[in-house]
Amino acid sequence: MMNQEVTLKKSLTLFGVVYLGLAWMTPMIYFSVYGIAYDTSQGMLTQAYLVAFLAIFFTASSYGIMARTFPASGSAYTYVKKSIHPYPGFLVGWALLLDYLFSPLIACLTFGIYLNAQFPSVPAGVWIVLLNIVLAVIASLGVNFSAQLSKVFVWIQMAFIGVFCLFLLKNLSGAAVHPLQPLLQTDVPPSVIFAGASIICFCFLGFDSVTTMSEETHHAQTTIPRAIRIIILMAGALYLAPSYLTQLAFPQAMTFENADSAGFEVVKLVGGAALSSLFITVLVLAIFTQGLSSLTTVSRLLFVMGRDTTLPRRFFGSLHPRFQTPVANIVLVSLVSLLALVISLETAVKFVSFGALTAFIFVNLSVIAQKYVREKLRSPLETCRYLLFPLIGAGFIGWLLSLLDASALLMGGAWVAFGAVYHYLRGLSLRRSEDKSTPAAAHPSPTRIGADRLG
Repeated sequence: MMNQEVTLKKSLTLFGVVYLGLAWMTPMIYFSVYGIAYDTSQGMLTQAYLVAFLAIFFTASSYGIMARTFPASGSAYTYVKKSIHPYPGFLVGWALLLDYLFSPLIACLTFGIYLNAQFPSVPAGVWIVLLNIVLAVIASLGVNFSAQLSKVFVWIQMAFIGVFCLFLLKNLSGAAVHPLQPLLQTDVPPSVIFAGASIICFCFLGFDSVTTMSEETHHAQTTIPRAIRIIILMAGALYLAPSYLTQLAFPQAMTFENADSAGFEVVKLVGGAALSSLFITVLVLAIFTQGLSSLTTVSRLLFVMGRDTTLPRRFFGSLHPRFQTPVANIVLVSLVSLLALVISLETAVKFVSFGALTAFIFVNLSVIAQKYVREKLRSPLETCRYLLFPLIGAGFIGWLLSLLDASALLMGGAWVAFGAVYHYLRGLSLRRSEDKSTPAAAHPSPTRIGADRLG
């Protein structure tokens, strides 16, 4: 029984996966970063979003290739482990935990901030604890239930963005503007647009989360890559349409009272008090959905790492007998998310950025290692797909990683170093267990044992 692999129950279809991915990505994030993206790109949001979309598209393609090659949960951890080596696979998985562990925390923190602003008499901490409890219960009931709930809230977000675009079109009615005007402006240097794209790229984070649900997805080899493409294309449309229409409607430079709330200011400018009131409600629902999707995702990553004995299997690799969900992991992550009571939003975002970008780089490298090196797929077309495109993706993501401030790199590096120490100590523990249970004459190499058990 100990050698029998525990697997997750298959229940997700293509669009269930798409809704969970979009829920993590949170289309309403467009408004959350509007001010800083607008200022950094000097108003060239359409161009900046196009550059960001193309940059992320290469990495998304790499995720699709690896999801088809290894249709198992675990995301970057699984891909690097199987295509490069178990040890860097562990370190990438450990770094990815930063992204996945702190994403639910960020959702809880922002949820508390927004609702405390609306209801000042209720402390933010009350909302944080309440959201943690609700998310843990829903996530424990099963991924299919989470997908159905995400579907409703994602449609609400998309509907709001659609209404926002309709208001922009109404403002444009009768105006004499050239349809290509936003793309023909040449007074802003490319370096400024690229700087804006480096910030906007974070709006696309989340497409990778669906790869942790491969084992719960029907026909994962084809469904997950298709879902990734749909998520990226839908996100691109949801971000580009309002950016393009906003530049048409307001070609002159805009100034905001507060860059952090610029999205709210733009919504109020375009749709008045009614639309701005609706904006807060939809944004809170979006945060709730993102928290649910991220909690679902991180619990699956921890489950796979526990099942592989990279983390203690008895706890992390277990499933609830009735719901067939990793309830222990869900509870643990919910407890970690209570750090939202004491941690700053800026610190949490730094952890997420470091973990996500590190994983993105190594997934691109995994494609090269698996397809170009191991499988020797080297025709001209295959060289572009399995060498050139992943190199472009890794290079661009590496550049984004270098743009993180020193404190983010220091905190991320310290986390990875801690993971390396943990990996070493766990290897020693497993080897001692093998020594006690295996006759001396039958001992294989200690190094080999550690690699087998930890890989």
